[in-house]
Amino acid sequence: KHLSFFSGFGPFRQYLVNSSWEAVKELSKRGLGKNIDLRIVQLPVVYQKAKEQVFKIWTTLQPLLTVHVGLASAAKALLILEQCGKNKGYQEMDACGFRPEGGCCMLDGPEKIESTINMKTLWKNISVEGIDIIFSRDAGRYLCDYTYYASLYYGHGRAAFIHVPPLSQSLTADCLGKALQTIILEMLKQCGEERE
Repeated sequence: KHLSFFSGFGPFRQYLVNSSWEAVKELSKRGLGKNIDLRIVQLPVVYQKAKEQVFKIWTTLQPLLTVHVGLASAAKALLILEQCGKNKGYQEMDACGFRPEGGCCMLDGPEKIESTINMKTLWKNISVEGIDIIFSRDAGRYLCDYTYYASLYYGHGRAAFIHVPPLSQSLTADCLGKALQTIILEMLKQCGEERE
């Protein structure tokens, strides 16, 4: 069995229910087939704690793939596939009022790290009912981008990030979970092709 790891984020600001965590829980119920051992964790919207948890995932579990899901509050019925994580520019405070030293994720890290998953190919090959999917190279310099960069760093590029919109009447957790399942099965195919 191949281990795949998924994370969503906890509540922050006015988002008492974070759609990213709801979507990940829904994905967990659905599963990814019998060959994938799917594990999930909720990350706090706190730079240092999120980074520590990501480090732990990679060092103790060494998953085939880690997919992080975050909330893009401005996105309406839109899933965003993020290609890369950036190392610097983290000025915004987290849920505990902290920001990284020097606005930087990894002092010795490169400027940006690309995912080994080709998000552009994924974006071209996939469609999900009722939701538009777009490709992006900028995950936004907040906890999402920070966590993604840390995961790409520790996981040597074997991480992915998907931004999901807030929940609404037309966009339920069930709907997001189904969309994630479709996208991630396609990602795992890419991982499989890499291994062969």
